[in-house]
Amino acid sequence: MQPVPFLPWVWRDPSWTGEPDRDQDLADRPDTGLIGYDVEATDGGIGKIDEDNAKVPHDCLMVDTGPWIFGRKVVLPVGTVRHVDHAERKVHVDRTKEQIKNAPEYDPDDHESYRRRTDDYYAESYRLMPPML
Repeated sequence: MQPVPFLPWVWRDPSWTGEPDRDQDLADRPDTGLIGYDVEATDGGIGKIDEDNAKVPHDCLMVDTGPWIFGRKVVLPVGTVRHVDHAERKVHVDRTKEQIKNAPEYDPDDHESYRRRTDDYYAESYRLMPPML
């Protein structure tokens, strides 16, 4: 049996994006309903979903890391999301802090290059360390 390839730009379980009766605006961009949620890597917190999340494509989440990596904002593909806890307002991703820190930096002026680099980076990441479900 062949392993299933990682698809970084697709929510694994669309129900994690929110309730089905949300406003139509959020149905088009369910990720914007996550603004302000804490983001947890497998080994601890990395920041919050940034208010500028709507400025990145809908298949990404912009995370403000605060002082953790010198105030850098990182953009994670939604495929890294393992679980969203709406009651606790937390997004759990299945990568470590180090893996996220080493991910390609988002370039808003060259999204296609970013997607290629991110595809390659996370494909290798998931090959070496499959998601912990």
